[in-house]
Amino acid sequence: VQLVESGGGLVQAGGSLRLSCTASGFTFDDGVGWFRQVSGKEREGLSCISSKDGSTYYAESVKGRFTISNNNAKTTVYLQMNSLKPEDTAIYYCAACSDYSGNYYYTPLGKGTLVTVSS
Repeated sequence: VQLVESGGGLVQAGGSLRLSCTASGFTFDDGVGWFRQVSGKEREGLSCISSKDGSTYYAESVKGRFTISNNNAKTTVYLQMNSLKPEDTAIYYCAACSDYSGNYYYTPLGKGTLVTVSS
């Protein structure tokens, strides 16, 4: 059983990156998403996708710029990030996500991948 996050890196403002969260030995059966964290700040939940019906959620800060998706095998979740801004710089974590009355909660699954956006 293994989970690997990839796709982080350094990009200029306005650029794009695609993060991947790939499971080996298991499939995603429920909500999977992404949150990010900057050292010294609280984590910020970004997006969640239901493995059951494909419904998605986006935080206001990324709505219209980020797109979450998964593969048919439900082993990989992607986060396509466009129009990146310097304030998007953070460590991005793949996470199990749950919706409770419109509030989303994230439990990290991986070790995170660093995204740095230069101005």
